[in-house]
Amino acid sequence: MAKYVIKRLLILIPILFLVSIIAFGLVRLMPGNAEVAYLQAAGIPPTEELIETVRKDMGYDRPLLVQYFDWLGKAVRLDFGISYASKKVVSEELFGALQYTAKLAGFSSLIVLAVSIPMGIVSAVKSNKAPDNVNRVVAFVGASMPSFWLGPLLVQLFSLTLGWLPVQGAMSFRHLILPSITMSVLYIATYSRLLRNSLLENISKRFVTYSRARGVSENKIITNHVLRTSMIPVVTTFGINFGHMIAGSTIVEVLFSWPGLGRLIISSIAARDFPMIQGYIVLMAVIFILVNLATDLITVVLDPRMREAL
Repeated sequence: MAKYVIKRLLILIPILFLVSIIAFGLVRLMPGNAEVAYLQAAGIPPTEELIETVRKDMGYDRPLLVQYFDWLGKAVRLDFGISYASKKVVSEELFGALQYTAKLAGFSSLIVLAVSIPMGIVSAVKSNKAPDNVNRVVAFVGASMPSFWLGPLLVQLFSLTLGWLPVQGAMSFRHLILPSITMSVLYIATYSRLLRNSLLENISKRFVTYSRARGVSENKIITNHVLRTSMIPVVTTFGINFGHMIAGSTIVEVLFSWPGLGRLIISSIAARDFPMIQGYIVLMAVIFILVNLATDLITVVLDPRMREAL
């Protein structure tokens, strides 16, 4: 197991190196240039003389390869420079916003697991019966509601009509409820059906028949044997989607004025805040890589066959 972890960590080095090249290169392919964006963010009319002065101060007059390795050396230390828009340290702003996005994604994940796992189990145990049919309809409806439509609907009902929950902000736990529900509905539909199908596939296997023949109760068969194996595709999909939750929470964060990474990157792109954009790309890549690594390790723990293959 330890060798497997070390091997996976070593593989991350070339991946992160490639990500750094992409982050450095993409910003230079964006319309406009960093010098003009810097001057405009400072409220200074860009002139040829000022642009040339800023170019030298920023080191953009040096060879591109020198610029890249200078930027990479700082990025390794999580130094992405100063934001053009806010004049604050980029890494501090990114990690400050990440706390809010992680809180939103984490609570949404709890809702997803708390609802989808029981739904999946009930649908599998009561396959093609009334509970399964009800869950199927619920899953279909949930999968058909995009967040940009569901969010305003929830705001209209629970905030404007009933007055139960706040519309915007992140001051308390109550502000977390509506955006979390908005993010979780689509995933509940996905995971509940995925778990149902996985359970039905494993229930039909030979070891379940032998357990029933020995007189083991149906509840013990499901909870002690079938559920553990059936959770493997759910965990794998969840690991992939958790990264998507963090990176794809932009619509929800903008809709509910949630001060997370989504709102931050939208405003940064609009302001052509190149240091912030570069830092965001690297941070998202690291999050996806670490989440996928954690997912693989959890899958190994759940599946004894994979442990034997290591």
